Amino acid sequence: MAWRCEGLSWPRGTRIPLLAWEGGRVSPLTAGKELGFRAEGERRCVGARGNACALTAVVVGRTTQARCPECARLDRAHSVAADTMADDPRTYRVYLAWFGPAMVKVGITAEERGPARLLEQGAVVFSWLGRGPLMAARRTEELLRGALGVPDRIRYADKRAVRAALPGAAERVAEIEELHRRAVGLSGWAESLERMDFEAVDHTEVFGLDGLPAAAGVVRELVDGGTVAGQVVAAAGPDLHLRTAGSGLVVLDTRLMTGWSLIGADAGEGVTVPLVEVGAGTGPGPGSVQDGLF
Repeated sequence: MAWRCEGLSWPRGTRIPLLAWEGGRVSPLTAGKELGFRAEGERRCVGARGNACALTAVVVGRTTQARCPECARLDRAHSVAADTMADDPRTYRVYLAWFGPAMVKVGITAEERGPARLLEQGAVVFSWLGRGPLMAARRTEELLRGALGVPDRIRYADKRAVRAALPGAAERVAEIEELHRRAVGLSGWAESLERMDFEAVDHTEVFGLDGLPAAAGVVRELVDGGTVAGQVVAAAGPDLHLRTAGSGLVVLDTRLMTGWSLIGADAGEGVTVPLVEVGAGTGPGPGSVQDGLF
């Protein structure tokens, strides 16, 4: 029986990632779990905003967003990231996220989501900076980007490249603590945005990064008849680090699974899809960075 993957999520209230399948089934991805599948046929557009693609268009394997251009446009047009929801009444939070040495970003997320967005991005350490209305959070985010010289996006390829060589806990916290100190001391914050005290949250244990060995390769794309199978060693953001037969430790960006019909495979079958070196992007253009901001 073929299954269709709807992606990996980090539900609020749990620190165990779930692989979601069409029809409502989920697979918890705890360390040591065996995972194996084979792709069949062609990769098809997953549609937008809960609506199926009218053309059931074929999409390329290397992109992390399994949408045709039209569905991607519709999905983007109704997102907070596109500035089409300026009247959103929800409270938002501004945060600093640390992914490795000299690899910090600033961002915003809806307060109701808690730390889910940080888990989805693979943030190793983060701290809240402030909370308030959407546009106040947006203005403050822009201020901090310019004043602190930090970006609002970091490539997943860059995040993967440093996971097996992270410094100790004290060093991880020190860099983000210093940036937090500088950030809250800046003038020009939106008046309606409340500053928040520094409190580091470290996801190293949650992701399983302690003692993580270096990966031998990263899945570039799925292909018809191609297999990905192994044992889960770590999970960070959308990435699974799998111990495989024949290929060593391989990183799979689970966003590449969406849009495919998948059938089960034995965990010992290994990897028969194309791989790239760690640090290389797995897809063209925007596919190498986070798909959304919120």
